[in-house]
Amino acid sequence: MILCAGNNETFDFATPIGVGLIDSAMSLTRICLTQKPEFLLFVGSAGSYGEHKIHDVIESKTCANIELGFLDKNAYTPIDNVISAQTESIKDVMVNSSNYITTSERSMEQFRALGIGIENMEFFAVMRVAQVFGIPAGGVFCITNYCDTNAHRDFIANHGFAKVLLSDHLKSKGLIHG
Repeated sequence: MILCAGNNETFDFATPIGVGLIDSAMSLTRICLTQKPEFLLFVGSAGSYGEHKIHDVIESKTCANIELGFLDKNAYTPIDNVISAQTESIKDVMVNSSNYITTSERSMEQFRALGIGIENMEFFAVMRVAQVFGIPAGGVFCITNYCDTNAHRDFIANHGFAKVLLSDHLKSKGLIHG
């Protein structure tokens, strides 16, 4: 099953599950309870912490839920906040998820220092629900912006083309037709 966030990030080949960690987790849980998909593939936009360039298409099976307060040692969590379904020996790009979009170059550098490459609001929720239900999962992302002061402006400017690139990528992999 191919999933997407929703709102302005929809695709005719994907099921929207909602924006952010909470709505996407609730919606996907409902889907898994009624349909139990064989595989979950999340498709969406992402911000880069600097290593990946705008319009790069990234595949990943590894995610984290690291909030900005953690970077400055103002917060901690008792939960396991990294999930990986990666089985190959290649290095996977780690995707961070939060209900907030990073707009600080300093934070962007801190995330990169932790080995995290990109951010997408929903991916951790997708991977966690998949883990609970025992469903293999992964994600495909197109970089729309860097996580700096221009993040929103660049996202708006690049979002439409990113959706085209994501569709083309899935076609090239034989996951969709059209």
